[in-house]
Amino acid sequence: MIPSQRADYSAIVDRPPLKLPGGARMVVWTIVNLEVWDIARPMARQVLPAPTGLPMLPDVPNWSWHEYGMRVGVWRFFDLYKRLGIRPTVSINARVCEDYVRVAQECKDLGWEFMGHAYDQGPIHKVEDQRAMIFRSCDIIEKFTGKRPVGWLGPGLTQTLDTPENLAEAGIRYIGDWVYDDEPTVIRTAKGPLVTLPYTVELNDIPMMLVQHHESDHLYKRAVESFERLYAESRHRAKFMAIAIHPYISGQPFRIGPLERIYEHIAKFDGVLHWNGEQMLDWYVKEANVTFAAG
Repeated sequence: MIPSQRADYSAIVDRPPLKLPGGARMVVWTIVNLEVWDIARPMARQVLPAPTGLPMLPDVPNWSWHEYGMRVGVWRFFDLYKRLGIRPTVSINARVCEDYVRVAQECKDLGWEFMGHAYDQGPIHKVEDQRAMIFRSCDIIEKFTGKRPVGWLGPGLTQTLDTPENLAEAGIRYIGDWVYDDEPTVIRTAKGPLVTLPYTVELNDIPMMLVQHHESDHLYKRAVESFERLYAESRHRAKFMAIAIHPYISGQPFRIGPLERIYEHIAKFDGVLHWNGEQMLDWYVKEANVTFAAG
């Protein structure tokens, strides 16, 4: 099925307003992306282009740049969210549980939600057996955490037309790849429904810092302006805001400060919930009366 066959068009103004528990107005969903970049393949991102203009393997400079995030940057995240009492969703390559056990264990010990993010970093389109990779990824996370993940984010938000069925069959209940709405929605698959949660490519440090090359404090500026508009709109209906970060980007010493200030600003407002993806899913399933396929 193509996307229009999975979800009917729906204007947000035509829907009944969603209501959060306890009179809350907004949900802020923080997603930390943890990945494995295989040194034998081209790097998923580049901060330093090859002098010749052609990617060379092994790409040690860009691999090392990502490795900084796993050695140093992610620990700034751990410290920040411990201080704030926030338990983010970690969008995690399953291979992190094998190659970076120390990092994965810290996420587990802090009670972060594990969301599937493929086995390692690379577009799903290039995976030879997509279904097997999805099941393998979910199995590894389940073995490591003791709980099967209910959420999924494709690397680079990539999907093929068959991905939703494969995810639903593997036990996934929500996805972040469909960034087409401010609210959770339901899409159809041949294996039962999937809930789409409002992930973001706009409050995301990859497009902002690596593609658009904004200054370090632009994440703060954009997040605050987004939050204030959504908070004003939340007088009439529940609103949701995702913040998506990567330790090799926002975990840098010159970027962690603006990230901290985002949460300092949000803390000035009442009625804001810091939920992970599974909490959003559980609430929405009851609100929208969603029934998943058995198994």
